[in-house]
Amino acid sequence: MGQPGVPGALPGQPAPTQWMPAPQSIPGCPPGLEYLTQIDQLLVHQQVELFEVFTNWETSNRYQVKNSVGQQIYFAHEESDVCQRQCCGPQRGFTMHITDNMQQEVIRVSREFKCCAGCCWCANVDCCGFEVAVEAPVGQVVGYVRQAQSGWSPHYDILNANREPVLKIRGPCCVCQGACCTWDQNFNVMSTDLANEVGKVSKQWSGFVKEIYTNADNFGVSFPTDLDVKVKATLLGAVFLIDFMFFEQPKNNNNH
Repeated sequence: MGQPGVPGALPGQPAPTQWMPAPQSIPGCPPGLEYLTQIDQLLVHQQVELFEVFTNWETSNRYQVKNSVGQQIYFAHEESDVCQRQCCGPQRGFTMHITDNMQQEVIRVSREFKCCAGCCWCANVDCCGFEVAVEAPVGQVVGYVRQAQSGWSPHYDILNANREPVLKIRGPCCVCQGACCTWDQNFNVMSTDLANEVGKVSKQWSGFVKEIYTNADNFGVSFPTDLDVKVKATLLGAVFLIDFMFFEQPKNNNNH
């Protein structure tokens, strides 16, 4: 991976990764989350896994997390059980390790395996609702993203470390999955009383080839600049939960 200040690539060579300059530490801010104090948007790009494309063998997901001008802030890589990846697909449990430009793990997002989870009608039952826990630093939970009960469209609750609601997410009535869905699919981030929209998680069109042949998805997440960095980190965790729940399995089917 490239480092800040590295000269541009030679002709014909891929451009080096441009990292966002590391900000100074801030009292009371978890180490590594100082980056989030300066921004109101994150871009999350899943990397193409060529081995997976050609063999249909489900590999661990990897993501680049960038700011609005394309500078990389974090790198995320999945840790999960090999058998669960092949047999359970997107239902699998996982741990997402998120590292900064010094390769220090600053955020960890984890989801337990639940065999029968995912149905929106009974998501209020613990065994039926998916949930991710977000730690920053590792070992200290700062928030949860919990699937909420709904009649049709996907609902999520953003909770703080004490499991108190901070924000809510309301997804589209119909989540379009496949290469023909050429528009952004928005999951609106709302205040707890649902009166105000404060941000958005968007699944963005990746291009026809990527959409039909790979699992590589692009997401954007926006929020107020002055939002608590712990809540911003939790919203980043929501991206991975939404990706696994809605945008993984269809591409596996297409590959087969």
